[in-house]
Amino acid sequence: MLKKILVVDDSALIHQMYRIVMMKYHCEILDAMNGKEALDLISIHKDIDLILLDINMPVMNGVQFLEKASAMGIVKKIPVIIISTEGKEEDTVRGLKLGAKGYLKKPFDPKDLRELIAKIIPISSPASACTHNFNSL
Repeated sequence: MLKKILVVDDSALIHQMYRIVMMKYHCEILDAMNGKEALDLISIHKDIDLILLDINMPVMNGVQFLEKASAMGIVKKIPVIIISTEGKEEDTVRGLKLGAKGYLKKPFDPKDLRELIAKIIPISSPASACTHNFNSL
């Protein structure tokens, strides 16, 4: 059952888009604007089920986040999906080698995201709406 998703992206608009895409499911969405904020949230929230990760971000980018998260054993516990406009194949390959479970290129079809998530995590039946944590936006 998908309960809590951590969205790691430096675009507030992208955070809102994920809410719309995932609103069918009963889940909480946490927001981080870079990899450092994501690591901070992971240390507080021990029940994150999925991380949706951008590559290009300030402070700590997606690859740097995956390097740290992999070294800390986080990616073994929490599946990561890279969703990025980044076209560099080496970043995608490196992310997958560091433990990411999947990759989608922006822009993507919301159906493709839901299908990829369903392959990685059992998702409960659609519920009324997600809850949101707007504090970090």
